[in-house]
Parts: sequence; structure tokens; C-alpha cells
Amino acid sequence: MRIAVTGASGLIGRALVRSLRADGHDVVRFVRREPAAADEARWDPRRGGVDPAALAGCAAVVHLAGAGIGDHRWTAAYKEEIRASRVEGTAAMARAVAALDEPPAVFVSGSAVGYYGDTGDRPVDETAPPGRGFLPEVCVEWEAAADPARRAGVRTVFARTGLVVAGEGGAWGRMFPVFRAGLGGRLGSGRQYWSYISLHDEIAALRHLVDTPQLSGPVNLTAPEPLTNREVTAAMGRVLRRPTLLTVPAPVLRAVLGELSQDVLGSQRARPVRLLESGFVFRHPGIDEAIRAALARPAA
Repeated sequence: MRIAVTGASGLIGRALVRSLRADGHDVVRFVRREPAAADEARWDPRRGGVDPAALAGCAAVVHLAGAGIGDHRWTAAYKEEIRASRVEGTAAMARAVAALDEPPAVFVSGSAVGYYGDTGDRPVDETAPPGRGFLPEVCVEWEAAADPARRAGVRTVFARTGLVVAGEGGAWGRMFPVFRAGLGGRLGSGRQYWSYISLHDEIAALRHLVDTPQLSGPVNLTAPEPLTNREVTAAMGRVLRRPTLLTVPAPVLRAVLGELSQDVLGSQRARPVRLLESGFVFRHPGIDEAIRAALARPAA
């Protein structure tokens, strides 16, 4: 197939492009600069500029672009960047898809388990309502921005991704050096649930969304059973064979991270009910194997 991918320079996008090309698919990478390779096409997500010729003949569009949630302190300006990069970019791509004479069969749009907000000990699936706060509000707007594609009859899927366990990027990639140095430990009380997924399973799940016609709407991309931060911390120490005795108190996290600390200390116990019901099989359902997979190369 010919498949368009935005956010192809990010952790998930790079791995997805590698996986698709390894299986012989033709990938078009949308970039915000002048194209530097034959497989690149320029787009301007903030101004709505998308080259329709680059989308022509695409059987699928996988839209992953968006500013990193944990890349900067959440100032008012950066919160707007997080929101705008997702909402405006999704709207631009969805409108371009809808305007095609022969649109793709499927539009997979990135989202996040942040949609549910802090769920405490309560497990949630795709039927749960949105939570309260900045990230849930962004996720609601983010998913709504894809409506032009859905109204045009394109199967539209929202990949609500959890914490991706990877060694070369993302939040987990930044944790590995800390734990290797023996400085890792639980965050706050450690009782908050983390909905994680290995990078390999994330890529396999995205491809499953593309290939499974009965799937549309929200789908949680997380391992079958979320774990608490305390359990994840113990697993990191177990796999890396390092002590995990330190604790970062909640007040310290709030002082260092500001509003972002709410997401770090919040609990999201999201389960991938629709993914499992559609027949998806995880390669790394457990945290130890997900961590070991992140330490291996290549990751996907």
C-alpha cells in the first residue's frame, strides 16, 4: 500500500515507517520543512496547507504529529503549542483527506489515554467519558478535529496511546539512564497507575488499526493490564539489576515540573478492550518483557 505518515521524525513515527517499509509499503512522510528526499512532502499544519498530490493514491493516512507533552515546562505558551499542534494539524489533514476525489480507506489519528484524566484505581475502557483538566480537554478537541474525514465516509480511528516503553526516546527513554545509575525510584506515592505499551506493540497495534476494517472511533493502545508506578519502578530495578530505593516526593515534582506534575502523579488505568476484542495479540504484554524489548535493538 501507499501510506502517508505525519510525525514521521518522532519516536513512534520513525519506528512505524521502518516497519512499513520492511514489509514493502510505499511511505510518504509529511514534513514541515522543504522536502529533502523523494519520499517527503511538505505540509503546514498551522496554516492548513497540505499538498493533495502527495495524498493521491494513499490507502491510509497515519497522523501522529504533535508537540511533545513532556518536552518543556507547561507555560501558557507551551500549552497552547501542545493544543494547536494537535488540533490544527489534525483539522488540516482531515480536511485534505475529505477533499480528495478518491480518499484513503482509513484515517488513523493519534490521541492519548490522557483523554480519561485521573481515574484513580478505576479501570476504564473506550466507553469512558473524558476526564477534567488540560490534557483531557486537548484530547477531546484533538479527536473532534478529525471530523471532516469521518463525515466524508473515511473510516476514522483514534489511537489513544499510553506510555510507550522505548529505549531511544520519549519519556521512558529519559528514565533509563537514571535507573541505570541507580538513581531511579517511585514518583510520589507510587500508587498511580501507568498504562504502558512496548514500542513494538505500539507499532503492531497501529498497523492493526490500518488493517482491521471493523475498527473505528477510539481504541486504547496500552498493554492488557496497567501497573502502578511502584510496580513499574520495581520492574525497572529487576531488569536493570539496580537499586530503586529513592523516592521523588510529590511536592518536589510539582516544584520542578509545574502543572505537568499533575500528569506524572495522576493515575490512568486504561485497558485495551477494543484492541483485544478485535483479535490483536501482544508480543510484550508484561512490563519486564516490555523493558527488555526496549533495551534490544532494533526496537521495532
